[in-house]
Amino acid sequence: MAQQQKPLVTNIFTADPSAHVFNGKIYVYPSHDLAHEGEDNDEGDEYQMEDYHILSIDNLDAECVDNGEALHMRDISWVSKQMWAPDCAFKNGKYYLYFPARDKDGIFRLGVAVSDKPEGPFKAEDNYIEGSFSIDPAVLVDDDGQSYIYFGGLWGGQLEKWQTGKFVADPAEIPADAAALGPRVAKLSDDMLHITETPMQITILDENGEPIKAGDEDRRYFEGPWMHKYNGKYYLSYSTGTTHYIVYATSDSPKGPFTYQGRILEPVIGWTTHHSIVEWNGKWYLFYHDSSLSGGINHRRCVKFRELKYDADGKIIPMQYDDLV
Repeated sequence: MAQQQKPLVTNIFTADPSAHVFNGKIYVYPSHDLAHEGEDNDEGDEYQMEDYHILSIDNLDAECVDNGEALHMRDISWVSKQMWAPDCAFKNGKYYLYFPARDKDGIFRLGVAVSDKPEGPFKAEDNYIEGSFSIDPAVLVDDDGQSYIYFGGLWGGQLEKWQTGKFVADPAEIPADAAALGPRVAKLSDDMLHITETPMQITILDENGEPIKAGDEDRRYFEGPWMHKYNGKYYLSYSTGTTHYIVYATSDSPKGPFTYQGRILEPVIGWTTHHSIVEWNGKWYLFYHDSSLSGGINHRRCVKFRELKYDADGKIIPMQYDDLV
């Protein structure tokens, strides 16, 4: 089996890969990093993405194809800037691209665009998804056909600002010994264009059944939720942000609560870590990014992948970054 540890593409900078198998091929939905000299700060101003390019791979030994621009912010009336990490889902014979962006008031919302083809081009709905907020959407179409959208990111992703259910520009700091904020989840409508309920916070528990604390930066949720199923269990994986791990928790329910299980990936070159997990032809793969293509510049990243394995108990076998580069 080919071990793809080089960047999928080098003609553009890519990050935050959401990988799916459609029509027997892998399609990767990344964000598109733009090279610039702007400020690097906790609000994420260095990530000035404006469009999406969908990547596709026919097989593990084939070259990855950049299918060109699939959606640009110029074509979305409600967007002001920063089209960050997207995801895609297939249902009803259509492909639905979910993406975060700041609205005209500077508040992150989630939008959706539709296409007849997995590579696009995509046409965005006229407005963002009512009731949505923050960043990093990830969609699970469950075995029974019900679809769920997961989202949320701290700091620049504004998740802290929504603790009351309304946007608060300057919220109080969460104490280190308080329960950490979790990602949000909501059911999607049958037409995949709306959420049908108020998003709920997912609880992530430690080995003693207690909520993970905000000060536990090795395990607490920061951003980049991803949901997949393995042997009937739900696996919620995410980035710890400040400590740069990809970790995961499991549950018997798509809404949790989830119990923390361990690390998947150690820190990579660059500040952020964002990933997806997908099964293809009977094997599982981790898609991730680092900043190796740019020599370590945080906002000029590249997507890579490698095989992911489970042990006999369904635990994901952790990966050292040195094994991936």
